[in-house]
Amino acid sequence: MVSIRIGKSRISGTLRCPSSKSYTHRAIAIASLAKGKSIINMPLISRDTIATLSASSALGVKINQQKSRLIVEGKHTLDTPENIINAENSGTTIRIFTVMAALVKRGFTVLTGDASLRKRPMQPALDALTQLGVVCYSTRINGLAPLLIKGGGIQGGKVRIDGNISSQFLSSLLISTIYAKSPVSIRVGRRQVSKPYISSTIATMEKFGVTIDYKKDFLEYYVQNKKYSPTEFHVPADFSTAALLLAAGVLAGGSITLKGLSFSLPQADSKILEILKDMNAEISVNKKRGEATVTGSKILEGGSFDLTDTPDLLPVLSILALKARSPVKVTGIAHARLKETDRVANIASQIKKFGATVVEEEDQLLIIAPQVIKNSSIQTFNDHRLFMAFVIASLLTEKSEVEGAESIDVSYPNFLLDLIQLGAKISFQ
Repeated sequence: MVSIRIGKSRISGTLRCPSSKSYTHRAIAIASLAKGKSIINMPLISRDTIATLSASSALGVKINQQKSRLIVEGKHTLDTPENIINAENSGTTIRIFTVMAALVKRGFTVLTGDASLRKRPMQPALDALTQLGVVCYSTRINGLAPLLIKGGGIQGGKVRIDGNISSQFLSSLLISTIYAKSPVSIRVGRRQVSKPYISSTIATMEKFGVTIDYKKDFLEYYVQNKKYSPTEFHVPADFSTAALLLAAGVLAGGSITLKGLSFSLPQADSKILEILKDMNAEISVNKKRGEATVTGSKILEGGSFDLTDTPDLLPVLSILALKARSPVKVTGIAHARLKETDRVANIASQIKKFGATVVEEEDQLLIIAPQVIKNSSIQTFNDHRLFMAFVIASLLTEKSEVEGAESIDVSYPNFLLDLIQLGAKISFQ
């Protein structure tokens, strides 16, 4: 793995926030199912979204990639792929296209991914498709990829799915079941985690002309047979990325201003604005101009934070805790153990190296900041969000080393270059 060295830094300046990975995935998938030409403006091009582009192309969708937009020639009936669909490290890709593969006219689709993705649960998607009349299997009969999906369409009917692992299973059903042969009724069992991501899916569907009926508690959905209409979609800036950059400003600023933020579409990780205010960080937001500015804080307030709906904020909140005057308790994070890595355990193990006291439980972390933040040699387990978070934390140390730089192309390929532009002292091994 590629390691970098970080020295104590004070960063400042202005950046335009990269586009949303989550909305890019959804826009590509839905445009692929909208017969005709759609234009996706300002998509994020990263390893994960390239996996989604490749998956759409494998199903016969024509995509023309230009500098700052994608032109997608969608279709209602998908082609049988000539080869295996490799979702690489992208959980969103494999979950969306597992359901989309059932819309292939005939034949079978095989989906797989890298070693990490082949450990992430897929059984809820397989169970849901089986209830909807689709023949599908885990080739290893263990609920994990590789997966085999028989084409021929989705019959429709009633389906029950658990929502406690990921919202991606439900989003995948919503995106594709509008083309089922009869209406689909979805009931979510247990609790539904990451509900704002479902709102993102529904909002994107609406941009392509499809609305669905659902209960406000996000536990019941009724999907009628409809068709997407091709459209022009503008991908908003990514609050998951913004959260990291705002945390960098709070911990190691100076003053950092993020431009290009969008508040018109729902994004789970916009909750970072509320969290920073609760922690008494200096932050100002201008929604009309799409800007947020933070100033470095010598000390932050602690508190208790529930991340049931925002698991990707766990790495961000964990590093903010390094400057908190009182303990930071993070709850609602059991499903973060099923991300690219077990983020709960891995964060606990590495944040201790900075001198923090950490108490780990199944669904929560308690982090007590150290008196002095220690120099560290940090592992990131090839997890892009852990790498970015720990690089930011290392800006507070005299000299630290973080491995796993190659992981950032999953979601934010220019992360290190942008930090260096802001004044971070970073060197490559």
